[in-house]
Amino acid sequence: MNLRLTMMGPLILLLAGCGIRDGEGQVMGTLERDRLELIAESGEPIVEIMVREGDPVVPGAVLLRQELGVMQARLDQAEAAERAAERRFAERVKGPRAQEILEARAALDAAGSMMIAQSNEYRRIRDLVERQLASRSSLDLARSQRDDAVSTHKQAVARMDLLLEGTRSEEIEQSEAVLRQTQAARAELQISAARYSVTAPRAGRIEALPYKLGERPPAGAPVVIMLADGVPYARVYVPEPRRLQFIPGTPVRLRIDGRRKALQGSVRFISAEAAFTPYFALTRKDRSRLSYLAHIDVTDPAADELPVGIPVQVELPQAGK
Repeated sequence: MNLRLTMMGPLILLLAGCGIRDGEGQVMGTLERDRLELIAESGEPIVEIMVREGDPVVPGAVLLRQELGVMQARLDQAEAAERAAERRFAERVKGPRAQEILEARAALDAAGSMMIAQSNEYRRIRDLVERQLASRSSLDLARSQRDDAVSTHKQAVARMDLLLEGTRSEEIEQSEAVLRQTQAARAELQISAARYSVTAPRAGRIEALPYKLGERPPAGAPVVIMLADGVPYARVYVPEPRRLQFIPGTPVRLRIDGRRKALQGSVRFISAEAAFTPYFALTRKDRSRLSYLAHIDVTDPAADELPVGIPVQVELPQAGK
């Protein structure tokens, strides 16, 4: 009896050792997809939700709308300023109208007539003063009225010359610059207003809608959470003994509960820093507990319909193979 137990001892240790070595080639993790959080542009209420949780979406599809609120008023103001700038620029390019020239010529004629009349009146009053038939104050009043008439006539002449000369190139350039400025302001507000409609950046599936219709999410809060379509990947932690064998491009196999056939995959990324590292004591025993975050692309087409979050077991190449 003692001899039989003595012979079985080394066999048990050998089997246990094989089990440990086999386990070293397996890494556990979960199946994941890119998770996208689409945020609210402002704190305005949600006025429309076009999707439900679980719905598939295509790139560019509108998922949710927020009320524009003050943004709409700012946009209307910018559009009105742009229209006014467009009219001013067109007027500068086209130059003065014939009606404006006729009006200026009539004003010039009236100013000339007034200047002649006031000049004649001034000379008359001056003669009366010299003969002591009028006061000095009346002469001062006549002189003031004559000077006002001369100034008005000069203004009418200047306006007439300006209209006949046409719009200067500097004025056209200035009005064009103002127009471009208003166009840029309107375009900026349109971009901001478009963000009040949350759209899908990629094809995928809606995972969660944290807010309901009518609620006011804080600005920057996620209002739509979606999972992107495409190749899923396994998020796993690689033990330190396998770190050197686990390099980008290494082919691996992934096993999932409920599937008899393993899925094919390839290492995409492995972190350079260990997770859960006991920095205070890096002894030989502690080093074996280090683990490194890795992402493994599942290249097998059969994985396209698998849900996220399910456990996966990754089989890594054995040492010396």
